[in-house]
Amino acid sequence: MTDLTTKIAVLGSTGSIGRSTLDVIAASHGTLSTAAISAHSNLDQAVEQARAMKPQWLVATDPVRASGFDWSGLPRETELVVGEDGLADVVSHDEVDVVVSAIVGSAGLRGTWAGLEAGKRIALANKETLVMAGPLVMQLAERSGGRILPVDSEHSAIHQAIQAGDPSHVHRIILTASGGPFRNHSLEQLSQVTVPEALAHPTWKMGKKITIDSATMMNKALEMIEARWLFDLAPDQIEVVIHPQSVIHSMVEFIDGAVVAQLSPPDMKLPIQYALSYPQRWPGPAEKLDWTRVQHFDLEPPDVERFPALELGREVAGLGGTAGAVLNAANEAAVHEFLNEQLPFHEIVPVCRSVLEHHDFDTSPSLQQLIQLDAWARQEVSRWVCA
Repeated sequence: MTDLTTKIAVLGSTGSIGRSTLDVIAASHGTLSTAAISAHSNLDQAVEQARAMKPQWLVATDPVRASGFDWSGLPRETELVVGEDGLADVVSHDEVDVVVSAIVGSAGLRGTWAGLEAGKRIALANKETLVMAGPLVMQLAERSGGRILPVDSEHSAIHQAIQAGDPSHVHRIILTASGGPFRNHSLEQLSQVTVPEALAHPTWKMGKKITIDSATMMNKALEMIEARWLFDLAPDQIEVVIHPQSVIHSMVEFIDGAVVAQLSPPDMKLPIQYALSYPQRWPGPAEKLDWTRVQHFDLEPPDVERFPALELGREVAGLGGTAGAVLNAANEAAVHEFLNEQLPFHEIVPVCRSVLEHHDFDTSPSLQQLIQLDAWARQEVSRWVCA
């Protein structure tokens, strides 16, 4: 008898996207199952997840942490795999149908790449993969027969809305942004932002790095770059609008002027489930809009003077080549320095621009070049902070 269950590998299972993915799997009544989970540092929670979901594999990507951890609580049916090479082997296995790429930052590239090489469907929550290596990743997917379906709420919304017409008839897409906690701050106020203030997002509950990216609006810059490669658009076809309620997740404007939007409460379970069920739709655990309640939706253009990350993102989307990898690495390093209170909030984006402008730009880099530049950009941020 043929097993019709879709087997999911959840990379980064202890993060917010990973946890929501496991909720979606648990609510699928056996339509989905957990083939593998991976974790880097939160091994206690990963073991708890393994006991609940009974995956075939648990991958601990950090060998040092794994060697000192007590694995006695791991269920007998779950095999422990250690290291990034092991992660690549697991996602390539025939027992994995879909790979949810939810590891934060550039670290997510390795698993995504291995899954695509094996021709898997990738439910992509790791925008850094396409920011770093968009052309190479999309070319790999075409060669291998793999497919990328977006999990980010904005790109999922575009993917859903774009099906209302012919993709060649898209005039532009509009990515919505909550504006983060500082959308009404002055330049002077932005220069005084503290770490706790930046981590207090008004709408979404996310990890620290992406929460800071939302506060600087670097997340929208990265999403512009991701959308450029994912949907094969020119940079001037991508716009950003502030929408504090986070209910309109993004919009597509067609050449006749029609605008199609996707709306839902700010709950990541919906885009996750859509990426796993596509092209079907199922009942699921995501929150629904209450149309018996009075609601209003605000939309306003962003202030690029106060949030210069947006123009930086548009520039990098136009440049392509090595620019995305350098910007992404510089931003990850700068956010790390801010969280450690070594870099002021308002200097995160200027540091990224400085590093970007001083790198040796290449229009057609190899994957190895991008990995080397990732390391270089992080070192440059450290030098900038220590100067």
